[in-house]
Amino acid sequence: MIKIVLDRVGGEAGFEAKDVNGHIVRTDTSAEDGGHNFGVRPMQLILMALGSCSGIDIVSILKKQRQEIINFSIKVEGERQEGIVPSLWKNIHMIFELSGVIDGEKAAKACALSVEKYCSVAETLRRAGAEISWEVKIVNEILSNNTNYKPGENVIN
Repeated sequence: MIKIVLDRVGGEAGFEAKDVNGHIVRTDTSAEDGGHNFGVRPMQLILMALGSCSGIDIVSILKKQRQEIINFSIKVEGERQEGIVPSLWKNIHMIFELSGVIDGEKAAKACALSVEKYCSVAETLRRAGAEISWEVKIVNEILSNNTNYKPGENVIN
């Protein structure tokens, strides 16, 4: 069982969340909602979790395929439902930016496997109704899940 402890330490709504290893994440709400910008908004933290979960998968998959990653950056954008409480994530778009000695087809397959199969955070969000799209950028080439990628196909244009 995973245990997390949250203590209020930053104003009205500022919390420090700590895991059993002592790692700390600060959360808060906006000033308009009574917060003090002490930390990350909880819903933003979910997008961070999605990016990190997928990133870990992708690195693991590409490492097994003997791909050399020099730099790896993930951008995550999300749109929440409007006019509903609670307001869940509706659309999420992820951009995986990789550089190194990386085969584009392998990178696309690794991203697809992560987002569509292995990432628990992505699956949790999908079950809550979120649509998740993604794309890969390697050097100046762009691969996307909108390319109808199928394993074994070369999707680099």
